[in-house]
Amino acid sequence: MSIATFVFLGIFGALFLYAVTMYNNFVRLKNNVAQSWSNIDVLMKQRHDELPKLVEACKQYMKHERGVLEKVTQARAAVSQAREAGDVAAVGAAETQLRAGLMNLFAVAENYPELRANENFQHLQNRISQLEAQIADRREFYNDSVNANNIRIETFPDNVIATLFRFEQKPLLRFKESELKDVNVKALFNT
Repeated sequence: MSIATFVFLGIFGALFLYAVTMYNNFVRLKNNVAQSWSNIDVLMKQRHDELPKLVEACKQYMKHERGVLEKVTQARAAVSQAREAGDVAAVGAAETQLRAGLMNLFAVAENYPELRANENFQHLQNRISQLEAQIADRREFYNDSVNANNIRIETFPDNVIATLFRFEQKPLLRFKESELKDVNVKALFNT
């Protein structure tokens, strides 16, 4: 064999190993995104199971606040449908509604001292607040995983392998900007 053949085989072997390494990295990134979504999904399911208990506890005391309770129930259903469909954008929109509904519910609950003193309500409020914090943490991890995946897919020469093997960009989990604004508690009590 000639030196040119060895050089060609060496270059071909190096390119092949590079392509295999890139492919394996894409698989790892794709699985990180799936795992981080699964972590969010588990927490959403847990919160989904707690919300009916919270609404039921509130119904006993908040007879005149049916609209607040219905909004939470409707938002819960919307999150569930979007989550089951795997529609990340719809989950973000529904989550925004649910979080706003929960904030309203907890704010209105301040008008009911018997409800606030109820041990079951306190437990559920704390549990849901903990789940909300965990979802926020997992959302950050999910978005970091998606960002790493998407950057890698757009970067040359990785985009060649990504296109060849149909690795796709994933959507970020975003909540509406209105979620970041302070709630006007005074307006809630004047309705």
